Amino acid sequence: MAVSKSFELQWLPTGEEVFPAMLAAIKAAEKSILLETYIYSDGKIGRQFLEALIAAAQRGVQVHVLVDAIGSWLLPKDFFQPLVAAGGQARRFNPLHLWRFGVRDHRKLLICDSLKIFIGGFNLSDEYDGDGIQRGWCDLGAQMEDHNLAKDLAASFQVLFDLADFHKKPLMRLRLFPRRRSTRPVGNLLFTHPGRGASPFQAALYRDLHTARDVRIIMAYFLPTRRLRRELIRVVRRGGRVQLILAGKTDILVSRLAAHSQYHRLLKAGVEIHEYQPQVLHTKMILCDGHTYVGSSNLDIRSLNLNYELMLRLQDKTVSSGAQKIFEERLALSKKIERHAWWSLQSFWQRWHFRWSHFLLSRIDPFVALRQFRKL
Repeated sequence: MAVSKSFELQWLPTGEEVFPAMLAAIKAAEKSILLETYIYSDGKIGRQFLEALIAAAQRGVQVHVLVDAIGSWLLPKDFFQPLVAAGGQARRFNPLHLWRFGVRDHRKLLICDSLKIFIGGFNLSDEYDGDGIQRGWCDLGAQMEDHNLAKDLAASFQVLFDLADFHKKPLMRLRLFPRRRSTRPVGNLLFTHPGRGASPFQAALYRDLHTARDVRIIMAYFLPTRRLRRELIRVVRRGGRVQLILAGKTDILVSRLAAHSQYHRLLKAGVEIHEYQPQVLHTKMILCDGHTYVGSSNLDIRSLNLNYELMLRLQDKTVSSGAQKIFEERLALSKKIERHAWWSLQSFWQRWHFRWSHFLLSRIDPFVALRQFRKL
């Protein structure tokens, strides 16, 4: 897949911008709507989307909705019944099961009429509705129009939609659960699924970091693999600069504690670490020289090795310029972590919590999830 020459990306850096744009696209859709998200909540935003989807189905639009069963586990079982009654389809990915709870669909995607595309980190929940400063979590989305890109994204959506209930014949499961992951991207699309080996996202990122001189990352959950940590440090050692904006406030405390276990080593190597202060940080964006990555994947073990994720890698000056502006705006609202001052403030018990959080997320969670994956 090659992105067409007319391809343009519009950054949607707040919930105040992304939700109205998505709703407008749904209301304007004439043929098809594919909606995929990890969290779908029964709140103001969730109800607005449900009403728009029902209206679309009633006017003859083909509507398919896919939500993750754990991410959306608080959603009432009959929430999508009005949509189904109107002719739409809704499924929950990997319904709760003791022996496969670790396999999750963490992607966020909306495709309307095989043309309009929305990707990023926004879930459909009221927590994201705001400017990311005064109210609402700080996240990032992007809107595009491209038939070729939409076609490849729709194909990947259909695979997960068909797989959702996990009731497949053995031969179908073997095809849908390849144990060894291919590193080949689909054009600019970098898909991640559970399995062994580097994913297309990891392979592309390692390749870009290997020669990078300027790396800027905003990441909600940060627990890098050993190789990723090594590549970041090497950028600094060869005279480059690495700036990280990580979560000063988080919805998952164990994740923030695990990230803290990496601070001392990275700071000692010369990596700059800043923590976003106003709101919970949920952004996933990477700038690596002239390359821009945006999508659903965090730089932690779960996103890199265990979840179904979706990232887009672009080499475009206009896209990069917009991303740099977003980074600078969020950097201005972040607190820089100074190595000696930060480490001296950490007590023995805090460091102990860092280590155990790291062990839980880097060893226990992958061990359980991958064992479940191999039994599928």
